[in-house]
Amino acid sequence: MNRGVRDDAQHTGANLRLPAAKHLVGRRIGQFKRAYVFSLTASRLTPNLARLSTYRGIADVGSIYLIRHGQASFGADDYDVLSPLGERQAQIVGQHLVDLGVCFDRCVSGDLTRQQDTARHALEQFSAAGLARPTLEVDAAFNEFDAFGVLKALLPGLLPDEPHAVAAMTDAAHDPVEFQRIFDLIVARWLSGTWDTPELESWLAFVERVQGGLNRLLDHAHDTQHTIAVFTSGGTITALLHLLTRIPANDAFKLTWQIANTSLSRLKFQGREVTLASFNSHVHLQLLKTPSLITYR
Repeated sequence: MNRGVRDDAQHTGANLRLPAAKHLVGRRIGQFKRAYVFSLTASRLTPNLARLSTYRGIADVGSIYLIRHGQASFGADDYDVLSPLGERQAQIVGQHLVDLGVCFDRCVSGDLTRQQDTARHALEQFSAAGLARPTLEVDAAFNEFDAFGVLKALLPGLLPDEPHAVAAMTDAAHDPVEFQRIFDLIVARWLSGTWDTPELESWLAFVERVQGGLNRLLDHAHDTQHTIAVFTSGGTITALLHLLTRIPANDAFKLTWQIANTSLSRLKFQGREVTLASFNSHVHLQLLKTPSLITYR
């Protein structure tokens, strides 16, 4: 299960204590006028999330940028389509990466439409700037978990305690708060593994799938200085967060709802050793000072 991912706290840069992390985040807040590099405030950082890479300053370190898809069509018949705002978000993050001077050696996407379209809109900004860009590769390991399948399998068992759950889930746009409450209850059951069914991808199977995708990235990173883009989804990023920091699944999944559309999370790697360098940066949206650009669906 844990092949290819660092498994020991002694390898994670745990000697950086929480007060230092608080100081770092506080300094970034001053620089970016509250455009946080992490969406988490320092006071909420767990010891696991306070672990930073031991490889800072070493030249032969690779980077993996995890880019969440733009806003999808929540409440529509087909969620797996970028909204016009989602397309704009993807263009903004692409231009942001161009402005930062990031050059990707490899670009990978899950096979979902919203992931591939986010990649397309973002990478078009590189072409517009006259920059080379790799051909987009597709690896379904970076797909989101099957939320509809989880709902279909586990919702019936919730009805004795939540008789109005079906109405809440079928009219999500009308009452998103109630939708979120019911969905959280269902996800908690899924994470527990107690209600697993043969046709449903379990939480453990999902994590193994995502880890397989990460391992393949590392297998093909012959040059450890490679910079790789992965266009993916919030649940997939959560699974990687769980793998790399050992944060419990339930706690990790609470962070899923804070992952902004087109946010950037960055992993550093050297060989097969991987650490979390940053999480949920959406400075590219915040600096435009238009709150409506920041979405979470």
